[in-house]
Amino acid sequence: MRGRTAWAAAGGAAALVLVTATGAHAEGRGDVRVVKTVVNGGGNVIVGTAKTIRYPVDITVKDNSGVKGLTDLSTFNKSNAYTFVTWDGDSSCTKKSATTSVCRATLTVDPSWIADSDDIDTNKVAGVWQVNATVKANDGDYWISDHIAEYKVKRAARLTTVIAPEKVAKNAKVTVTGKLARANWEDRKYHGFPGQQVKLQFRKKGAAHYATVRTVTTGNVGQLSTKVTVTAAGSWRWYFPGTTTTSLKASAGDTLNLT
Repeated sequence: MRGRTAWAAAGGAAALVLVTATGAHAEGRGDVRVVKTVVNGGGNVIVGTAKTIRYPVDITVKDNSGVKGLTDLSTFNKSNAYTFVTWDGDSSCTKKSATTSVCRATLTVDPSWIADSDDIDTNKVAGVWQVNATVKANDGDYWISDHIAEYKVKRAARLTTVIAPEKVAKNAKVTVTGKLARANWEDRKYHGFPGQQVKLQFRKKGAAHYATVRTVTTGNVGQLSTKVTVTAAGSWRWYFPGTTTTSLKASAGDTLNLT
C-alpha cells in the first residue's frame, strides 16, 4: 500500500549511507542539507473519526547557492511503515538568509479513507512516525533525506464527568462517574478504553487550577466511578494523560455546590 511504497523509497535512499548535520541517512549531490524539521509546530497529530486534519511540516534547508525548495515529502509509521497521510506536492519557502530557507508543506488526513489505506487494523498505525524529504538548491544540488524528524500520530480521546448529586452538605459523599473512549479508525466510532489510569481532579471555587485527588482505572468498557467526600464547592473533572497512541484528554468540569 502507500505506506509500503514510502518505506521502499526510504530504503533506497539509505542504500548510500551518508550522514547529514541532523544525523539522518541520505544521498544526493552537493552541499544542500536539511538542518532542522518541525512537524505540526512540535505537537502531536490527533486524528478522530470525522474531521479532516491538516498539519504543517517546516523544513529548514541550507545551501551556498540558496534553496530552491522541496521536491518530495513522505511520512509513515516508524515501526510498520504504513501511512494514511497525503501530500499534494505544494510547498512554499521563506528565505531567512542568502543560504537558508524554511520550506513549509501541508499534510492531510481524511478519516473517511483511513481504513482503506492498508491491509491491517489501521489503529496499529498510531504511534511514532518519521519524515523523509528531498530538497533542492538553486545550483541543482539535491539531497534525499531519511528520518529528518519524528512525531506522534494519535487516536483522539473522549472523556466525560458526571457528579451525583450536584448539591450536598459539607462532608457528604458524592459519586463521580465518567467514561474514557478513543477513536477507532476502522469503523469510525468511539469505543471505551479499558485498563487506563485516569486522574480525578478538583478545582475549588475561585481557584485557578485543578489538583489531582486520586487515580482510578477504567473498567472493561472504559467506565469510571469513585466516591469522594465533599469539603468545598468547586468543579470536578477526569484527566487522562494519554499514551503513545492515544491523545491526552481532560473532560469538561462538573460543578458541585454546597447546601
